Amino acid sequence: MGHSHGLRAGTRYAFSRPFKKKGYIPLSTYLRPYKVGDIVDIKANGAVQKGMPYKVYHGKTGVIYNVTKSAVGVIVYKRVGNRYIEKRVNVRVEHIKASRSREEFLRRVKENAEKRRKAKAEGVHIHLKRQPAMPRESRKVETKDNLPETIRPVPYETTI
Repeated sequence: MGHSHGLRAGTRYAFSRPFKKKGYIPLSTYLRPYKVGDIVDIKANGAVQKGMPYKVYHGKTGVIYNVTKSAVGVIVYKRVGNRYIEKRVNVRVEHIKASRSREEFLRRVKENAEKRRKAKAEGVHIHLKRQPAMPRESRKVETKDNLPETIRPVPYETTI
């Protein structure tokens, strides 16, 4: 018996609602304003079949290029062979959420601007680039007054 090649084939878990998140959709989903240029994540909501994106776009991040009454147009880059093609997907607001991908970057930009201001006032050179985590400091384990201990499993006993 072969498997189906339908439009929603293989989406049993991708489009299912999370545990304890079934039922009504919060009003904040519909009341959130979206503007052209906003970065959004496409995450299909299985409870709403209208305006649902094709399964390939589930989990992708894109930029809004068009806003209508109940839907938005999103520009997403789709990998086809060895290149990325710009695709324009129209999706209802239930299937998108504002992306948090730039939050950390914007926070670092503000911190770096503050550090640069302070360094300029003090006349000190400062490195603003992120540095990889360095190896941990070396340690020495002393066995004096700290003898090694052999650990064995406790034998199983029934208390009947």
